[in-house]
Amino acid sequence: MFSWLKKEGEKTESIENVVEGLKRIYKTKLLPLELHYQFHDFHSPQLEEPDFDAKPMILLVGQYSTGKTTFIKYLLERDFPGIRIGPEPTTDRFIAVMFDEKEGMIPGNALVVDPKKQFRPLSKFGNAFLNRFQCSTVNSPVLRGISIVDTPGILSGEKQRVDRGYDFTGVLEWFAERVDRIILLFDAHKLDISDEFRRSIEALRGHDDKIRIVLNKADMIDHQQLMRVYGALMWSLGKVLQTPEVARVYIGSFWDQPLRYDVNRRLFEDEEQDLFRDMQSLPRNAALRKLNDLIKRARLAKVHAYIVSELRKEMPSMFGKDGKKKDLIKNLGQVYDRIQREMQISPGDFPDIKKMQETLANHDFTKFHPLKPKLLEVVDNMLATDIAHLMDMIPQEDINIVAEPLIKGEPGDPLTAALERLHVKRGFLEGGAFEGVEDQVSPFGYGRGEGVDAGHGDPEWICSKEKPHYDQIFQGLNPCDGKVTGAAAKTEMVKSKLPNSVLGKIWKLSDIDKDGFLDDEEFALAMHLIRVKIDGHDLPSELPPHLIPPSKRN
Repeated sequence: MFSWLKKEGEKTESIENVVEGLKRIYKTKLLPLELHYQFHDFHSPQLEEPDFDAKPMILLVGQYSTGKTTFIKYLLERDFPGIRIGPEPTTDRFIAVMFDEKEGMIPGNALVVDPKKQFRPLSKFGNAFLNRFQCSTVNSPVLRGISIVDTPGILSGEKQRVDRGYDFTGVLEWFAERVDRIILLFDAHKLDISDEFRRSIEALRGHDDKIRIVLNKADMIDHQQLMRVYGALMWSLGKVLQTPEVARVYIGSFWDQPLRYDVNRRLFEDEEQDLFRDMQSLPRNAALRKLNDLIKRARLAKVHAYIVSELRKEMPSMFGKDGKKKDLIKNLGQVYDRIQREMQISPGDFPDIKKMQETLANHDFTKFHPLKPKLLEVVDNMLATDIAHLMDMIPQEDINIVAEPLIKGEPGDPLTAALERLHVKRGFLEGGAFEGVEDQVSPFGYGRGEGVDAGHGDPEWICSKEKPHYDQIFQGLNPCDGKVTGAAAKTEMVKSKLPNSVLGKIWKLSDIDKDGFLDDEEFALAMHLIRVKIDGHDLPSELPPHLIPPSKRN
């Protein structure tokens, strides 16, 4: 039955990449353990090849009219098939927005039978769900790197939850296990967390590392109201998330309309850049995320095997099976405690006790298998050896990305140009709203014309504006042969109250000719860089060409 175990000592085939390695070790080492102890009936369906090959996915969750669909439009900078936007609950279905050169919509029933898509296990939620599930295919460079899943707006009240006709939180759990990011959106005018929204957030537990929280439509209120709204949101989240850490909340207004209150424009720009940079790294970190999820799955499968075999061992051989089964389910917490002590397993590795009790009620304990140490040894070896080998391969894969052949379209095609930039950036997202993250061309790019970049493109050296003032200070330091010593410059520079490490960096950037002295232009540059740092901007590692004093330029 377990003939594959005999191959354990044989020489393993070479693994070309991390994803292929994950497929192989899952099928040969983890899947047999899952099948033997009915893991798929209790926790998660069997993984198929599309689960490993799929692009990174982003799941958007929030109450109705919080801007989920508009957020997708903002990222893509265009509409997608099936889009509906309005203040009322408009999105009534799960929409997977994915890349395809041919644009259109694929209904749910057709989607779950497509062997190339990762949605086949969703068929278990029935026609009521599949009629509310579709895929919108869009020819967008953004979707070359990721897929995005839009969800129905979460309503308030028990009636609306029942009327969905399918297990809404169950579908969210399925997606949460497989996506790379979960973005929870809140409306600045609608901070109440309804019963269904609370259940939805609770369904996402165990995936805290994937969750990002966005306070959307923040431009609709002024800065004083925003401070109060932010505090109220943090208070509400603290009661639902039940974690001692403070959740990271991104504040912004993710649409392409004028800001109503632009007093917080800079804050919105900073927050948007942080969120987009986080999302932009998803394609590059996709293999690492799949590796992490497989490790979590393997640990859960091991614990499940211990639980099931322990329940089988406790069952009587002849009479009183039904009573014993009820007693074991009722006292499942004691079984958990016993396994924790005997196997030295952390409590955090155990499945939710209530869900486990509900599922166990529908199973015959006498049909469970006793513990087979050999199966567990194979999984332990997988975690100790194979996973470590794949971890070592991930940095090399990042290096090899640029060596992969690039499939090009027609010459001059904007999509091809975007793909070429994506190729050079080695796995980072490009196109759509992500163009602005690294915009160094237009004057509207993030940080353009501010801090160190101020004066870029100007015909006049930026330090010339304040140089008469800096010259007065320079002359007060008693220069010799037109230069001041480091000790003399230090007496003025320390007045900024910046740390010595920062002032040392400023000195190195300003001493262009590296002679240990500063002339009047170099001193003016040093004072300018001090002002840049005091204003809250970062210093460059190398001096940009536009900051080099005119007399020092080649």
